[in-house]
Amino acid sequence: MSNYDEHGFKVLRVFQAKARIGQVLNGASHLVLKPEDLSSPVAFQMAITRIMDTLMKNLQEGPKRRYVAEIRFKDSMGNPVVIAVDLGESPPPFSSKEVKARIVVELYEEEQGAGGLEEYT
Repeated sequence: MSNYDEHGFKVLRVFQAKARIGQVLNGASHLVLKPEDLSSPVAFQMAITRIMDTLMKNLQEGPKRRYVAEIRFKDSMGNPVVIAVDLGESPPPFSSKEVKARIVVELYEEEQGAGGLEEYT
């Protein structure tokens, strides 16, 4: 495979990974502890308050769950990488909660005057 396409140089890498299918509550993105949440006792208390507010809101609205895949692999340097993919509200049609994943990374330079990354979001 060539490192050149019709627009110039590109790099393509494919990673094999393992994925675990599970459920999360809607709004669970606010249930995350970040490193700065542990920087002081006050920061930790604010994080706990944020988490409690999210839990209370979820309890009041009723349990709405989404299916996600937690994907784990090692990058080219051997560093562990974890990403999540939202699979929607319906159970995915996999026969197991443990599946395989393939991650494709393509690096390229954008042409001058071209737009941003809207096509990937």
